This record gives sequence, C-alpha cells and structure tokens, in this order.
Amino acid sequence: MDNLSLFIAIPAAVAFLIPIVSHRLKWFPDVSSSVITFILFLFSLETLNHQCIYQMGGWPAPIGIIFVLDGFSSMMLIIVNLIGFMACLFSVDYMEKIYTSKLRYYSLLLLVITGMNGVILTGDLFNMFIFLEIALIASYALVGFGCGSKDLEASFKYLVINMIATYFIFLGIALLYGRFATLNMAHIVTSIQQYGTDSVVIFAFVLFFVGFGTKAAIVPFHAWVPDAYTAAPAPVSALLAGGIIKSLGIYVLMRLTYNVFGMSQVIANLFVYFGIASIIIGALMALGQWNFKRLLAYHSISHMGYIILGFGLGSPLGILGGVFHLFNHSLFKSLLFFNSGSVEYETGNLNLRKLGRLSEKMPVTSVSSLIAFFSTSGIPPFNGFWSKLIIIIAAIQAGRPFSALWVVIGSILTLAYFAKIQRYVFFGNGDKFDESQVKDIKEVPSLMRVSLIILAVLCTIGGLLAIGGVNGVFGPVVNALAGGTNQYIGEVFGK
Repeated sequence: MDNLSLFIAIPAAVAFLIPIVSHRLKWFPDVSSSVITFILFLFSLETLNHQCIYQMGGWPAPIGIIFVLDGFSSMMLIIVNLIGFMACLFSVDYMEKIYTSKLRYYSLLLLVITGMNGVILTGDLFNMFIFLEIALIASYALVGFGCGSKDLEASFKYLVINMIATYFIFLGIALLYGRFATLNMAHIVTSIQQYGTDSVVIFAFVLFFVGFGTKAAIVPFHAWVPDAYTAAPAPVSALLAGGIIKSLGIYVLMRLTYNVFGMSQVIANLFVYFGIASIIIGALMALGQWNFKRLLAYHSISHMGYIILGFGLGSPLGILGGVFHLFNHSLFKSLLFFNSGSVEYETGNLNLRKLGRLSEKMPVTSVSSLIAFFSTSGIPPFNGFWSKLIIIIAAIQAGRPFSALWVVIGSILTLAYFAKIQRYVFFGNGDKFDESQVKDIKEVPSLMRVSLIILAVLCTIGGLLAIGGVNGVFGPVVNALAGGTNQYIGEVFGK
C-alpha cells in the first residue's frame, strides 16, 4: 500500500456518489458502503509491517503534503476500517427498521471514516486539523440522526464541546507555526531540537492535551460522551467508541507526545494521574446507570484511563499494554454497542429495569454479549485480560504499584456493572419487566449477527496477539513510539 491517499480518496468519493446514484438504485447505499469499507480493511491489512512516506504531487517534506505510514498508523488504520466495515454490515437491517434516509446516513459514515484515516496518516498539523473537522462535522450529524429532542440536544452538546476543544487545538497549531514557521510535524521536531523547549512550546502542548484529551474522553474532559453515545444509532456509537475517540484523541495525543514534543517525566505523571482518575470515576458513574448505552458510555471513559495509564508509564512494556488495550477495547466495545443495538432492534427498549430473559430468545446476542463482558472485565483467556495484565506488570516494573492496584480495582468495578447487564437483560429480569413483551422476540437478522460473531471471535482469540511481547505483533507500534522524536525524523527525512 504505497498510495496512501486511497484511504482518503475512496471513502470520500463514494460518500459523494451515494446521494447521486441512490435515487435510482435503492440498494446502492447498503452495498457500496459495505464493499468499500471491506476493501479499505483489506488495504489496511496490507500495511502490516510496512513503512513508507507518500508525497502528494512528489513534493518532499517539509514543503509538500506527506502521509506517514509506520507501525502505529498501520494499527490504527486496521482498527478504524475494521470497525467501519462491521458498522456498515450491522447498519443494513438496523437502519432499515429504526431510522430512515440511508443514503444520508452512509454518506456521513464514510465521511467520518475519511476524516479518521486522514488524521491517522497525515504528517502535518494543518491537514490533521482539516481531517479532524471533516470527521467532527459528519459525526455531529450522525449523533443527532434520529432528530428527536434528546438526540438534537446530545448532538448540540457534542458539537459545542468538541468545537471548543478544536479551538484549543487550532490555537496550539498557530503558536507552533508562529514559533517555527512550519506545520510539518517532523520539521517541528527538528526545530524544537535546534531552539529548545520554551514557554511557547509548553503552552502549545497544554492546549493539545486539553483539546485531544476532550476528544479522547479523558476525565475531566468527558462531558459530551454519555449523551452522545446514548443518542446516536448503535453502529455510530460503536464507531465513536471503537474508532473516533481513539483516532482523533488517543492516537494524535500519543503521536504528538512521543514523536513531536518528546515524553518527559512530567508528562508521564500527567498521563498516569489522569488515567487513574478516568478509570475510577468512569467506573463509579457506570455503576449507577440503568440505560444500556449510557452505561457503556461511562465504561468507555473508564477504559480510556487504562490506555492513557499504559502510555504514561513510558516503558516499552507500558506502551505495549496501552496499545494492546486500545486494540482490544475497540473490539469488545464495538461489540457491546452492537449488542445494545440488537436489544433495541428487537425490544425497542434500553432500560435495564424493563428488560429480561433474552438469552433464550436471542442466543447469538446473549453469547456475544457474555464474551464481551468477560473480555472487558479482564477474565482469562479473553483479550482484555492480557492487555490489563501487561499494564499491571508494566506499572509494577516502573515502580508504580499503586497504579497497578487502581487497575485491579477498576476491573472489579467493571465486573460489577457488567454483571448487572447480564443479570437484568439476558439471564434475569428487571423490576419493571413485562413478560408479554418477550413473547414475539427473535434473534436479529443475519447481517447483524455476522458483526456480532466476528467481533466475538476476535475477542476470544485476540489474546494470542500478546505472544512475543514487545517483539511480537505490536512490536512495530512499540518501536514507532519508544523510538521517540529521532525515530520519527528518521522515518520522514530518511536520516
């Protein structure tokens, strides 16, 4: 995959083609979006263990626009396009029953994928900002796609908070451009090395931390998450949790920290403390929720803490734990939102107190939800256990035993509130449960089941990716970050 621009050009082109063609071919939105996202996923798999710099128009950095492919961006491409493909498959029947206007929905969904792919690949701050805005505006429309009063309120809150975060990011970019007269990230690194880290650079990093921390849903920048995840269609919630907050938030924050500004002890402590706060506060808030999707929203906030904590440890093993948990969370969290969408599809309800006894009526949804529950709670041998274990070991090796303890406490809390979901939705019933409402319930249609089964299988066998540790499957990702600023300069300028 040397022509990295295809990751942006293909979904953008189809997004604009869908409204033109769909008035004559009603099947076109479903088929084209699923086929295109599957092709993008295959392309992303081709980037494994592959490194290249794509120069737009043949203009080299720092003059021209470049796309950078390394281990970290390759992994993120796989995550984003896999979840995008699963979301498109799930949407075929889900959107038919619950929502309308598929052509607008799929166009917006592909624009979100375009923006995420662009953010992941771009090598300069200006184009990162442009792709960030594309993904933000399209996802804003998707959050309020139901057009109900609560949907529009959640969408407005999502837009306002994220636009404020975007202004922070834009100001940080402006400060760096004013200081170094360049927007190419590798060129900024060389300028920082030449002129040193002054107050302008420090302030720019603080602005980026607040801006991208908001997009990553880190406590205390998480206020938009519960309403947005609850209001959005289930496939969009899965894409928000599985792709958007990671590509637009975690990925960019870690890329800038490790490869542009450089990791320091102060930044490491900042990540660790904010990570612990997110783990515990998110989990405690989830315990009190009775709406299925709202509980999952606070669960996302909690698990962003594990990822930030792992990266904050700074060691290769800590980076491995953060990267591996980022990958695992994308799988089991998307699966959980698809589970909630399946329950909503059949019952029309997401209130845990009004649900119950769905395990016999919806066996595929029930089993896949149980697998996701085991994965996210850190039960062996499922994938979530191994990434949490790596983070715990890395924290102990880094001389932070209390950080490891908070990870364990967070996992226990996760076990508690997900046991509530299993108890009230699938294997028992709530106090407002009406037995007559489950009489005509059956399993969801086949394409929805395909998404559930694929992600459940990946959660089950995903732990195998831990084999080899820092020299295993995620070795190129660890190397891309642990190599620091010099590694990134060498990739871009060939030094």
